[in-house]
Amino acid sequence: MAKPIIQVADLTKIYQMGTQEVRALDGVTFDVLENEYIAIMGPSGSGKSTLMNLIGCLDTPTSGSYILNGEDVSQFDDADLAEVRNREIGFVFQTFNLLPRTDCLSNVELPLIYSGIKTAERHERSARTLERVGLGDRIDHKPNELSGGQRQRVAIARALVNNPSILLADEPTGNLDTQTGEEIMMLFEELYRSGNTIIVVTHEPEIAEHARRIIRLRDGKIESDENVGNPVLENEEIQIEAATT
Repeated sequence: MAKPIIQVADLTKIYQMGTQEVRALDGVTFDVLENEYIAIMGPSGSGKSTLMNLIGCLDTPTSGSYILNGEDVSQFDDADLAEVRNREIGFVFQTFNLLPRTDCLSNVELPLIYSGIKTAERHERSARTLERVGLGDRIDHKPNELSGGQRQRVAIARALVNNPSILLADEPTGNLDTQTGEEIMMLFEELYRSGNTIIVVTHEPEIAEHARRIIRLRDGKIESDENVGNPVLENEEIQIEAATT
């Protein structure tokens, strides 16, 4: 049976805005199991960005607990959080966040440098991960020599190279056209099927449809948390079956 990677209990985040308190998250509780594929949705101001920052160890809660692989990271200081981020979490951002003057291999190697991995192993692991996302023939290209979809694949390779517990993606198709965005989501599907745990934060229903579970936030609380099928893949399978009969 799959074990929880994430255990969030009564998570609350309050920001002080002048004389007012803003309760960005208000008592959020849920678990994430190994090899789940989850979409976190909600309108602007719902708390999804705050929740992503807490899950990604970019911030700490005002109260409540966040257990990540058995460690209560809600009690960690900045140095400990940075170490956990590099070890446990692979980030994929809407804006790619690649270093423009370095090639794909060097961009993917960054988490391994922070982990103290030796040069030969860094090169080998980074090249292998670029192969995994379909960019084995682009390792010496710089970001400005790549399409938007290829840049996002480099960012995904960088997120994967440390074998993190969680792949955390924030609006991963936001800067891509529809077709390229669909190709990136199918890559996430392949990663999920190969055993990765994926959490996608999005406001787009068509992106959330790729997940197997959708958590919806409103006003800092969980409005709904439901396991869903995958209508995107089901529709494709129906079309393939119809084409072959």
